[in-house]
Amino acid sequence: MLRSWRVKLKLLLATVILAILLSWLYLFMGSLEYGRFLLLSPCLSEQPSRDVEREALALQVRRVEEENQQLRRQLGWVQADGSDGSPPWGASAEDGSPPGGERSNRTACPKERVVHKCELLHVAIVCAGHNASRDVVTLVKSILFHRKNPLHFHFITDSVAHQILHTLFQSWMVPSVHVSFYNADDLKPEVSWIPNKHYSGIYGLMKLTLTKALPSNLSKVIVLDTDITFATDIAELWAVFGKFSDKQVIGLVENQSDWYLGNLWKNHRPWPALGRGFNTGVILLLLDRLRRLGWEQMWRLTAERELMSMLSTSLADQDIFNAVIKQNPALVYRLPCFWNVQLSDHTRSEQCYTEVSDLKVIHWNSPKKLRVKNKHVEFFRNLYLTFLEYDGNLLRRELFGCASLPSPPSNQLQQALEELDEDDPCYDFRRQHLTQHRIHLFFLQYEFLALPNPTDVTLVAQLSMDRLQMLEAICKHWAGPISLALYMSDAEAQQFLRYAQASEVLSARRNVAYHIVYKEGQFYPINLLRNVALANTQTPYVFLTDIDFLPMYGLYDYLRNSIQQLELPQRKAALIVPAFETLHYRLTFPKSKAELLSMLDMGSLYTFRYHVWPKGHAPTDYAKWRTATVPYRVAWQPDFEPYVVVRRDCPKYDQRFVGFGWNKVSHIMELDAQEYELLVLPNAFMIHMPHAPSFDISKFRLSAGYRGCLQTLREEFHQDLSRRYGAAALKYLTAERSL
Repeated sequence: MLRSWRVKLKLLLATVILAILLSWLYLFMGSLEYGRFLLLSPCLSEQPSRDVEREALALQVRRVEEENQQLRRQLGWVQADGSDGSPPWGASAEDGSPPGGERSNRTACPKERVVHKCELLHVAIVCAGHNASRDVVTLVKSILFHRKNPLHFHFITDSVAHQILHTLFQSWMVPSVHVSFYNADDLKPEVSWIPNKHYSGIYGLMKLTLTKALPSNLSKVIVLDTDITFATDIAELWAVFGKFSDKQVIGLVENQSDWYLGNLWKNHRPWPALGRGFNTGVILLLLDRLRRLGWEQMWRLTAERELMSMLSTSLADQDIFNAVIKQNPALVYRLPCFWNVQLSDHTRSEQCYTEVSDLKVIHWNSPKKLRVKNKHVEFFRNLYLTFLEYDGNLLRRELFGCASLPSPPSNQLQQALEELDEDDPCYDFRRQHLTQHRIHLFFLQYEFLALPNPTDVTLVAQLSMDRLQMLEAICKHWAGPISLALYMSDAEAQQFLRYAQASEVLSARRNVAYHIVYKEGQFYPINLLRNVALANTQTPYVFLTDIDFLPMYGLYDYLRNSIQQLELPQRKAALIVPAFETLHYRLTFPKSKAELLSMLDMGSLYTFRYHVWPKGHAPTDYAKWRTATVPYRVAWQPDFEPYVVVRRDCPKYDQRFVGFGWNKVSHIMELDAQEYELLVLPNAFMIHMPHAPSFDISKFRLSAGYRGCLQTLREEFHQDLSRRYGAAALKYLTAERSL
């Protein structure tokens, strides 16, 4: 036995010496033939300098030394008692990673497939619902932060996620990022026959269908769960495709919990898996090979057979992937553990990241997500929060040197920006008008109306962070649907999310739609916000108001009845809700018109802005309203800006008006130009609550230049109105000049 070990040792030492001699001989012959070394590292530029040659030689020497160390390690594994020669847990069998603390994810360049800086990388993600659509943004941010390559995201979505993500990416306008959407409803028949106990539901099975769902000319793709965070350039993961053998088609990280070992509790019976099994939060798929192998039939037959005894899946697609791999082990490439550090309860992930100095991908694969039990969770949570609150506007980086596909909206915007005159005194106003804001629709859960009532009405408003305190009060006063546009930074949006989830009033409502418009520029884009909220209503009618107003109790029902009684569907009319105000922060809100008139007489309420801007609401004719019992018609007058109920397809607000001034006046003027009747409702009212002046109104009051630019914008609006409505718009210009 001793003699046998000596023979093996001599054989290994001879192999080491032979490898060294052959390597030096190859280097020497290469230098003679070409005058330079042939084995330059792909990490180095092709510069014919002696420094480069010396560096290439040093890299090659290190490579030979690493091969020698690997041989010694293999010898050590063979000599160890009870060892089967397999690498330690978490290492890739193909990488030949050293055990213990010696192992590093920073593999030498000659071992990696070089990803060209302009190579298009494909990423597929299944995303459904409001919450997943919100979570996937953090994943995308982490990828964009590190990336140096063009990206193509392939989203398999339901209708909710499609609307949200399509608007988000369209408004984000990130250079060299392409997005495609695939309807999950079309794929449901492929997997709906599989019972699934996992909280992801039917969408947790969709990854099985990617060979069919994705384009037939797409040869490979990285597949990710929405609860992933990248801590490195995704191109490093894409390069791993180059390590696949001819038979390998799927790249996966070993599962880091004991789930598939079947010892978590008594009678625990998981699906079959190879060893510990694999986690499908991060997958590398060679689609062309999978299609040639007949992947669809392969996973279907496996699922059908296992379901006869298992009855349902517990971990969705992961169970079926593992059952297939159990039968066909040669299909899988074992990714190193740092490509999917799994932070679920009872995980062995700590054995991975205590051995790896530079983590690549964090996976929050627990239903508890950030509340998972892990002694290092604070470190990982901070990494996640960095991207959660990171300003997405900063990710609009050009990839220099890479040609990008032409984008008509982007090109038109760039041309418009180039045409601006920077010496124009109103340049900042015009620049803000052209600013492309990111928009995240339906930021929180929202229940869409299947068949809205023909007289139903949605309250439409906009706000910023300093008006959040009004939300609960408005929800108590208005029972109907609400559409709100919120102007916030990425960090403020997360503060709002926590505020809404902690509020009993807000969390109980499912008919309030919150649309985040992310901050950019120096002016408050008030009419853009109004248009976003207006465009995403579902009811036939909208109540256009401001966040500082509380509607009277029962106004929702009163408006629906008024719409029906006035036969509004057959006429073009705007119903005016008279506006009042109080200077008291605490107010006993009037329960009826009679109580309001009493408070008006006592001086605790006033007609809105009577002492500051009487022209804005004087045409409502408050004196007539006091005794009115039926709706009455009023005529348009200059600077009239009432709050109205109109059809959802009413004219949009003019977005050139940003900040303070003329943002509602211009809208009412256009309603009048389109011959809307202005009808005042006799038993409706709303009350403005006091608040600190906004930053924009302060600028208006203090800056003559601000007021001058507003006047310029007004004149340009009049000209545009005349072009659209001809002679009918002359009265507005005449009225303006007579003031």
